[in-house]
Amino acid sequence: MIYVFKTSVQTESDVLLLKPHLDSALDKIEWNFDLEDCDHILRADTPRENPEKIVEILKQSGFECQELDEY
Repeated sequence: MIYVFKTSVQTESDVLLLKPHLDSALDKIEWNFDLEDCDHILRADTPRENPEKIVEILKQSGFECQELDEY
């Protein structure tokens, strides 16, 4: 399932800061940011991780993150 999140991630530097946290917590899960979107979208394709875990990772790193029901 693909989860979609609205985030406060602004730059590639922010993404690089988050990368080790997302990679270690979301083992073998594909994820990417669309920083050109006005909502700075994070997409995560995962069959087994819950979206709350992804929100928690971003919030612990100082970013806002909210799962979007439909995108």
